[in-house]
Order: sequence, then structure tokens, then C-alpha cells
Amino acid sequence: MVRYVYDFAEGGRDQAALLGGKGADLAGMARLGLPVPAGFTVSTEACRVYAATGAPPPELAGELAEHLARLERAAGRRLGQVDDPLLLSVRSGPPLPVPDAPETVLDVGLNDYAVLGLAKTPAGERFAWDSYRRLVERFGTAVLGLGPEVFRTVRHRVGEQHRVADERLDACDLIRVVETYKDLVEERTGEAFPQDPAEQLRRAVGAAFASWNSGAAREARRRAGVPDGLGTAVTVQTMVLGNQGAGSGSGVALVPAGDAGAAGEAEAVAVAGAYLPDAQGEDLFTGARKPLPPAELARTAPAAYAELRTHLRRLAGHLGGVRAVEFTVERGRLWFLGTRRELPPGLHP
Repeated sequence: MVRYVYDFAEGGRDQAALLGGKGADLAGMARLGLPVPAGFTVSTEACRVYAATGAPPPELAGELAEHLARLERAAGRRLGQVDDPLLLSVRSGPPLPVPDAPETVLDVGLNDYAVLGLAKTPAGERFAWDSYRRLVERFGTAVLGLGPEVFRTVRHRVGEQHRVADERLDACDLIRVVETYKDLVEERTGEAFPQDPAEQLRRAVGAAFASWNSGAAREARRRAGVPDGLGTAVTVQTMVLGNQGAGSGSGVALVPAGDAGAAGEAEAVAVAGAYLPDAQGEDLFTGARKPLPPAELARTAPAAYAELRTHLRRLAGHLGGVRAVEFTVERGRLWFLGTRRELPPGLHP
């Protein structure tokens, strides 16, 4: 029987054709015993069915529900629950790097009720509404096809009214931003922002397939020499949140070349890369805040920094041409989120 969904524990780095580059890397790191947030991958085969028929395979909805239920049981939390809800990221992951890849949809699982429960967790009210803001913004652009400038304009307008930068908006400001976002979504699409977390997940996965098969994506792949028939996989992963104050943050770190980090003087060498305290991964690339060296972790989360150095030395012998890994520290705990062939421009040491 054909399967379309695979847990991270079921794959490896040699299965990029089936699991996409992102899913294969996560599976490989999970097999090494590295701290990878739990999740699963929707295979490239499902995307190829979408390309042939214009719809996901009929079996996919049931497989998504089964793997989501397994994820919820393992986490002890559910999508949409009103106290400390489970949140997911949904990211396209083709087998080969392609230009203009679809945006990741973050914080899937939040709605008007779950955000109130999230606000009662130690992370606080501002964190909860900022997370909801990110969901509506990303869902609006990646799934509903709205331009990102629609949302940027709202954030800037609220910030100007209070004479603060976007990243300094307080909880009350962010509530206004979210409610305005939802009004804009309904006004421009004719539908309300979906409150059912399972619907959010299904539509985010479907949007990744639709984006792969769009005319613009085909033209971009033609210029890059990437075959249309590969399809894209989609990774669904438990969110780990670096924007939870002191002891949290997100970064990108270089993997030591070859076995250079194995022992000896490498113990004294600081990790190269970039790190932002109290931030999610996407915040590294906006330019709104200047990144710090990963060694900042030695001050704010020393155990996580020590673990990061140990795992980077382990990865040196396993990742081939990979030069960098994305990581998040959530309240002092280290998690790996993926790999990169190199550090992004502007984040070089």
C-alpha cells in the first residue's frame, strides 16, 4: 500500500528523493540522537499526485490525522487546546535547493481561544499574541495568496502610532495587529481566518503543493535547471520557540570542516555563526536586529552552548557538504531545526 507520511524516525539522509532535503536532514539528525523537535514528513509522492490530479491523494487526510494524533500523544498537548497548546511549523522541502521556495507557516494550531491559553504560560501575553501574529501573517501570504506588504503596512502603522519599532510592539499593540490582520483576510479573500487547527494544517500542506506547481515556480526551476517532476515534500514539526525571553533565542552555526573539531585545541575555539537572543529563526534574516556570535549563549545558556559545541563536532563527520545548522534554544534547552550548505549572506563570521 502506498504511504505518503513518514515520521522523522523512519527516514535517513539518503532519502531526499522521497522525503525532500529538509525531511531527510531532520531524519538523519534524529537517527544520530541529536535533539530534533518531533515531527513528520509528507512525501514528494503526494506532491506528484497533486501535480497529476490537481488535488492531494485521498488517503493523505487520514494519514495526516493519524500522525498528528501520534504527535499530540507524545507531546501531551493538542493543537488548539486552551492551555499551552501544541504548535507546528509547516515547511516545503524539495529534494534539491530551488529558488523562491514557499514560506514556512509558523505557529499552526493557534486560534482565538488557544492564544488566550498560551498567554497564561510562563512565556506571557506578548509572546502569545506575537505568535498568533506570525501565524496569520504567514498563513495569509503562503496559503491565501495575500501580499506581504498588506501585513507590513499594518505593523508599521501601529508602530508609528506609538513611536516604536515593529519588534517593540507590546501585547495590546499586537492584539490590535492580529484583529486588523483577520479583518483584512476576510475583506480580501471573502473568508474568515480558519479557527480549526486541523484545517490550518491541511491547507498549509496543500498550499506547499500548489506553490510547487505554480507557473512562477516552474519558470524559476527552469532557469535553475531543477526538474519539475521531483515534487516537494512538506515537513510538519513541533514548534520550539526562541522568543521566550532570557535563556531563549535562535541561530545558525558553522559545522567544523572535516574532523577539525574533534578534539585538542578545538575545545577553545568559539562556535562561528550568528545568534539572536529572544528571537525566532526568521528574525535572523530581517535585519531589524544585529546578530551576535553564538558564544553569547555561553553567558545566557551555558549548558546549551556546551551541548551545541559537542553536537557540532559530532556532525562534522556526518553531514558531507553541509556547512551550517539552524538551531533554537527554548528556555535553556537546545534544539536543531535543519541544515544549510552555507551560512546565509550577511551572517558570515
